[in-house]
Amino acid sequence: MIKLNNLIGWGMFSIALLVYYLTTEPTASLWDCGEFIACAYKLQVPHPPGAPLYLMLGRLFALLAGSNTEKVAFFVNLLSVIASALTIMLLYWTIVMIGRKTIGKPFAQLNKSEWILLYVAGIVGSLAFAFSDTFWFSAVEAEVYAMSSFLIALMVWMAFKWELIEDEAQANRWIVLVAYIIGLSIGVHLLNLVAIPALALVYYFKKYPNANYRGSILSIVVGLIVLGIINVGVIAGLPTLAFQSELFWVNIVGLPYMSGVVVFLFILIGILYATLRYSIQKQLVMVNVATLCFVFVLIGYQSYNLALVRSSFNPPINENNPGNILNYLKYLKREQYEQRALLYGPTYASELESIDKGEPMYQLKDGKYKVYDYKQKLNYAKGDEMLFPRIYTSNPDHAAVFEQLLEKPKGAKPTMSDNLQYFFINQLSQGYMRYFLWNFVSRESDYQDAGTIKWRHKASLPYRIAQNKAHNNYWMLPLLLGVLGFWLLYHKNAKDLAVTSLLFLFTGLALVVFLNASPIEPRERDYIYVGSFYFFTIWIGVGALQLYTILQKILKKTTPTLIGTASLSMFVPIILLQQNYDDHDRSNRFYQVDFAKNVLNSCEKNAILFTGGDNDTFGLWYAQEVEGFRTDVRVCNVSLLSADWYIEQMRRKIYQSEGIDISLKAEQLQEGQNGQILFYENPSVKNGINLQEYLKLVQEDNPAIKVPLQDGSSINTLPSEILYLPIEPEKVRANIKIATQFEPLISNQIEWNIGKEGIYKAELIQLDIIAQNAKNAWKRPIYFASGLQGRNFLNMKEFMQMEGLAYRLMPFKVQGATEGFANSEMMYDTLMRKSTWRELNNPKVYYQTDFYAFPVYQTRLNFLRLSEQLVYEKNFKRANEVLDFALGTIPDTCIPFDHLVANFIPLYLGMGQDKKALHLAEQLVNREKHDFDYFVEQHDSRNIQMSLYILQIIVESYKRYNKPEWKKYEQVLHRNLQILNI
Repeated sequence: MIKLNNLIGWGMFSIALLVYYLTTEPTASLWDCGEFIACAYKLQVPHPPGAPLYLMLGRLFALLAGSNTEKVAFFVNLLSVIASALTIMLLYWTIVMIGRKTIGKPFAQLNKSEWILLYVAGIVGSLAFAFSDTFWFSAVEAEVYAMSSFLIALMVWMAFKWELIEDEAQANRWIVLVAYIIGLSIGVHLLNLVAIPALALVYYFKKYPNANYRGSILSIVVGLIVLGIINVGVIAGLPTLAFQSELFWVNIVGLPYMSGVVVFLFILIGILYATLRYSIQKQLVMVNVATLCFVFVLIGYQSYNLALVRSSFNPPINENNPGNILNYLKYLKREQYEQRALLYGPTYASELESIDKGEPMYQLKDGKYKVYDYKQKLNYAKGDEMLFPRIYTSNPDHAAVFEQLLEKPKGAKPTMSDNLQYFFINQLSQGYMRYFLWNFVSRESDYQDAGTIKWRHKASLPYRIAQNKAHNNYWMLPLLLGVLGFWLLYHKNAKDLAVTSLLFLFTGLALVVFLNASPIEPRERDYIYVGSFYFFTIWIGVGALQLYTILQKILKKTTPTLIGTASLSMFVPIILLQQNYDDHDRSNRFYQVDFAKNVLNSCEKNAILFTGGDNDTFGLWYAQEVEGFRTDVRVCNVSLLSADWYIEQMRRKIYQSEGIDISLKAEQLQEGQNGQILFYENPSVKNGINLQEYLKLVQEDNPAIKVPLQDGSSINTLPSEILYLPIEPEKVRANIKIATQFEPLISNQIEWNIGKEGIYKAELIQLDIIAQNAKNAWKRPIYFASGLQGRNFLNMKEFMQMEGLAYRLMPFKVQGATEGFANSEMMYDTLMRKSTWRELNNPKVYYQTDFYAFPVYQTRLNFLRLSEQLVYEKNFKRANEVLDFALGTIPDTCIPFDHLVANFIPLYLGMGQDKKALHLAEQLVNREKHDFDYFVEQHDSRNIQMSLYILQIIVESYKRYNKPEWKKYEQVLHRNLQILNI
């Protein structure tokens, strides 16, 4: 029976592997996947804290693609597929081991019926997790969470396996192996560390059969101490000590760089060797095992040397440039991310009282580590800080969000009650419980902030929810079976209930507390809590045992009870598979990469392309680094452009892209230097300042643009909101093809208002790049990705020409073109001839709503802008062609029509295409008429406003062209306004 148990485990692996293989993404997904694939393919350095072990394994899988670079992403995705399938196998075996202890017999004494019952429990629980929403999502893309789940499953399985080993020497080897896995897991994701306190509890229960509450709590505390030692002492502490040694041996003794690190390593190795030798001589088993565990954690942790080694070769993706001890330490500590207080700190309304000098910031100079500045230590007014602070981020824009969520008037001080309200409602309920219910109760849709299903007939739901593939209802069956499992463990196996409960809480609630989520997240974060859902499915599996007990009282006989248990409990994984398959099937989905290529194809040769965050950039990195597509375009991520290491990378030539000309020196761009330049008007330059001259003043550190601070230092300021650049028209015309209608707009200079908000370092660098390019007669094309946010356009939209999916900065201004102006010929050529749209019109392909908000929205918007320009130019034939192509390329059956599509209606009417306009109008009006009541009932203000906007566009369009349908449509609009009492 043991052999059959092993075979079934591999059977679970095979089932999961097949399902994940069939649904895996053929290319790079949205978000971080493009970056991870690019970094795995060439062993580059991704954003901290990195995932070096994952990257090395990903590199091995990438080799399977051979010379076919378009297959690299698929094979790297397969790493997650296989890791996830292995996780399901380990989960099956873990449930069987826990179930055996719940029955209360050794494996050798189990009868056939009991074995069958354990098989059923393992199958139900493992497949329930295999087909659960969150885990399946991570299983088919190149992200670290699948590998992280595998490692935490491996650690837990090893712990329960260790319990069965009687020989102490052999058991100790398993403990050391678990320590090694913990060390390896650091190179994937830190989530795995939270399992350590539960593993300590497993150890306590085995070593002390007569366990009590006091001992259990003490063992958990010991586990927390071990967790702290690894998280603080090993991951960040050892590199910090190494740097202190480096400071002494380099700055004091005068040895070369890295000498202190070498000395520290020799001392550390010596201490560990001496401890091991002493423990062997004195036969101190516990000391020996503990030291070996520490050593093997360090061995596993050495995967991070990948970042140190590869960074020294200056690869194209080299985030934080951790090639020296200074940057390496920042990389490991994740210093680029905001650090929010967990136990005591400020709120969003706290008043800043003073700023003190914090930790010194060093630079490598003249063979020494020299302090060039200090970090800021913020001191808040007395009484403005509180225990357990939840309502604070460093983003000043979040203050208004907190006030709205807490219904506090502007400027009012929040109370502890407000703080706890935000924690329980926004962080715990919205940020965790909602995700938990998604996996085990139901999910309304994959729209941002969607909850569980409202219990009503599907026909009464809005179209965009009813047709959403992520509209999944599990009828609470997984939850109910999990509750049965919890109940059974409570009565029959309290120790394993304690262990699994601790794991469930530490990978769920504890993470909610530790992460302290901000009020606005760019996407759903359910993948963070996948470990918590893993341990709940253990209860689902054990729940089959409790179901057997219930049915046995009804059916009496063993065989019918076993059949009934298997049949009923299998409903859980079956319904999860049936409901989740369509919204986890990513096969034949390519647009995330096609969009990136379309953006690159919107740029002229050797262009500079400013982009924004993750989705705006990572797809471009993937296309260039993996598929070698348009490597002449320099992708310049504005969100990284405030970092000195990234600015230096921009100066270098990469592939076919020449380095970017930036005038400011490295000294002016170090961390802490020119991070923010405040607007401070100088009356002598109120009519404007030459941007090139201003940058020269910054470069010279000229006192003319400085103002003093309270602490005696000074900072640079922006003395005028008006900036201008000189233009040499003839040279510009030689470098740029300018449409005939824009020729008269070229003059001897361009001038614009940058605003009175001041500028940040990233914007300063953008301006520097533009200024240096202007000096070179605009020889190098500069583009802005259409997905950028407002500030990143530098208030220069009136100078920006749309040439596809990007804006090109031009040396002339189109007055009033606050959203840029379209070059219809170039846009038509890009969108209709150069772009790719694989499977975007295939209704069988799943596009989650992240596509609606980013690539699809930008694509539809650009089709609309092109059509409007063609209609303005009275080129109705092309305009009609573009509109038809847009509707056919991104049809309603794949991605629902939105307010942008409503704007197609007046264009059709203006061209005399009344039938096309009417077909579209009827479709949208009928939908909004049906959906509006639901939005009002749910107090969904965003969709209410969107519905009214769509109806208003349609009514005004038909009124403008004096079409009789306007009366009918206006009645629908008035009816909806009356519902709102407007």
